[in-house]
Amino acid sequence: MTTNAPNQEQTYATIARAIAWLQEHYREQPTLDEVAASVSVSPFHFQRLFTDWTGVSPKKFLQHLSLMHAKQLLRDEQATLFDAALATGFSGPSRLHDLFVNIEQMTPGEYKNGGAELTIDYALALTPFGQAILAATPKGLTQLGFVESLEEGIDWLREAFPKATLREGESVHFAAARQLFRADWSQLDRIKLHLKGTPFQLKVWQALLQIPSNRLETYGSLAQSIGDPKASRAVGTAVGANPISYLIPCHRVIRATGEIGGYHWNPNRKRLLIAWDQCAGESASAG
Repeated sequence: MTTNAPNQEQTYATIARAIAWLQEHYREQPTLDEVAASVSVSPFHFQRLFTDWTGVSPKKFLQHLSLMHAKQLLRDEQATLFDAALATGFSGPSRLHDLFVNIEQMTPGEYKNGGAELTIDYALALTPFGQAILAATPKGLTQLGFVESLEEGIDWLREAFPKATLREGESVHFAAARQLFRADWSQLDRIKLHLKGTPFQLKVWQALLQIPSNRLETYGSLAQSIGDPKASRAVGTAVGANPISYLIPCHRVIRATGEIGGYHWNPNRKRLLIAWDQCAGESASAG
């Protein structure tokens, strides 16, 4: 486990740099040699590394970027980004997470007293997107976020639950979450979430769970989906407060202008997550 960790982290860093470079240069239609040179890797090795990580070749991914740009240019004033921008037309099955993921809200007491009566287990997980911390109460997963170190993860947990008892170790709720980062969705029905949030935040997080993996939403369209079209700003705040990265897919919400926008766990990682979603859809349709 320890031996493979640096390799996975190095792969993530290389792919992150490559995708960021492609985001800037895709209009130039760069060759494989040029993309590989941007991350100082041989073309042969980069082709294999990129394909293994994303499920599609660099050339195919470049085509995705070009198509995304074309659809942004072609959309009319009535079109939404949900319908056009970055929707690449994959025919693979769209996953509606709300069919599987059960959310339980913390009690008012747990919410207000900073988790004084809660015991929270936590552990690190290696993912294709970098290191993440998992945290769970006996009722379910309560935090999942990307971190640079265990200390940073503990600080994040302590900020959310200043009075809780934190205990390093595995939880029964971690296994199914770890499977997601192996592109294995077979245990979604085992995932339980125990979340600290206001009723409005929980409503927004539920709406995020309903965004299919091959789609993106804007803050405005998300506000419409919860029946409050004038609440775009409040929706944006709730999206930013999401404590469960990736599983509750706040990375699938972008600005109405087509810009990726901010992301609590780094905008470059948001681009990677979107790319992962799109490529996973391509792999599903090909299969």
